Amino acid sequence: MLKKELFNVVAKDFNSGYWELCDDSQKEIWSKKFYESLGYMKEEVRPTIDYFLEYLIHEDDTSVFRDNFLNYKNNSIDFRQHIKILAKEGKYKLYRCATNDELPVDIKSEVNFIFFSEVKLEPEQATTKDNFYYKETAQMTSTGSWYVDFEEKKSYWDFETRRILEYPDDYIPSLRDSTNYYTEDSRQQAASLFFNCAMAGTPFNTEIKMVTAKKRVFWVKAIGKPVYNKNKEIIGVRGVFQDIDEIKRKELRLRKSIDIIASQNSRLFNFAHIVSHNLRSHTSNLSLLVQLIEDIDNIEEKIAFIKDVKQISCSLNTTIEHLNEIVAIHTNKSQKKKPVKFQDAYNLVVNGIGQMIVMSNAQINVDFKNLNTINYIPAYLESILLNLITNAIKYKHPDRDPILEIKTYCLDDNEYLRISDNGRGIDMKLFKDKIFGMYKTFHYNEDAVGIGLFLTKNQVESLDGKITVESEVNVGTTFIIEF
Repeated sequence: MLKKELFNVVAKDFNSGYWELCDDSQKEIWSKKFYESLGYMKEEVRPTIDYFLEYLIHEDDTSVFRDNFLNYKNNSIDFRQHIKILAKEGKYKLYRCATNDELPVDIKSEVNFIFFSEVKLEPEQATTKDNFYYKETAQMTSTGSWYVDFEEKKSYWDFETRRILEYPDDYIPSLRDSTNYYTEDSRQQAASLFFNCAMAGTPFNTEIKMVTAKKRVFWVKAIGKPVYNKNKEIIGVRGVFQDIDEIKRKELRLRKSIDIIASQNSRLFNFAHIVSHNLRSHTSNLSLLVQLIEDIDNIEEKIAFIKDVKQISCSLNTTIEHLNEIVAIHTNKSQKKKPVKFQDAYNLVVNGIGQMIVMSNAQINVDFKNLNTINYIPAYLESILLNLITNAIKYKHPDRDPILEIKTYCLDDNEYLRISDNGRGIDMKLFKDKIFGMYKTFHYNEDAVGIGLFLTKNQVESLDGKITVESEVNVGTTFIIEF
């Protein structure tokens, strides 16, 4: 069966009138059923959107339908809407209009259709019911509506928007205050979406963080589209937003858990590699030397080989100690946390490396006023500070004294520690995925082992935290720990 024939059968069974939209708005096709349901002969009306908006649709529904129509035609944004249309007898009939997705089958049509199904209710009854269901739906789904009118230079909120954003019923929204409705890190995103919608007619559908009048930060799903006048000029932007904070935070926690599991799997693989490769290498060498010693009769040669045995034994012991440290981290993570002052932990660390700081002429600036205490394992916090501070001093830039900036702060209910230096920096293009690997080094210091950052990452993540790094060669490095 041809697509056109299939469509005709389906449309007939669906008992709907329809419009077939064309690129030229003066050549729209209105179906016979559409004329019949309103009582008109085909010659009595002009099948154009301009005529429909001017003479047939009820004025209460004009602006919303015009916006929906233009967004559907220009941007393929589907819609459903109840509208009142003037019949030939002089009374308005109520219709439910909707786009292609209302068909009971997919005809794979490349043409846009709008279907009109008559609702067998008086318009007044339907309007009252629609208002009731709208309010109930808005409250049950935590969905607010808003509108910005460019001609009147006014903004409008519905009852649910004021409730969600915790503003009083008499609050008058303003575009000038719009930045106050979004968190600082979301304002640029909000401004860009609104500007593109207002200037280019680009609708948006996104997730963004907002802030209430009582400073509660929460996630919303925001949808917006342009509003057009009769001349198809954009005269405003209307939209809705839904409070999805609980769902979004669960999603973020799940994503964080997945990242932690992936990191743990990576550490297990790394651990297995060290055990299977490094230990086997040491033991193989040791076994070979023992075999050589047994085969040699000369006492002096045997003594010479014993020195090599001692060196291999020391290396083996060091590797085992490193592995024990890693195991200890995950064994001790169940230790009881207690309040730890950052200043106390810092003082303990710098007292232990005071000579190193003096010899390097290092300057360390600390700022713990925004977050002075954290519930943590004291030994871990001290170890984290020690590793990051000593690294900054060890890998200082050869042409300048080291300067460290250590700061704690809170952001969106999360707690952070940031440690920045002006050292040599790390080439992130080469080493980004290796920075926290075991036995990975990025400079040519003779005392570089490549275990400190690996242990620090393990300590942070064992307590469900996260550590990230930003660095630029010859500029410096910044580590950010999210507790």
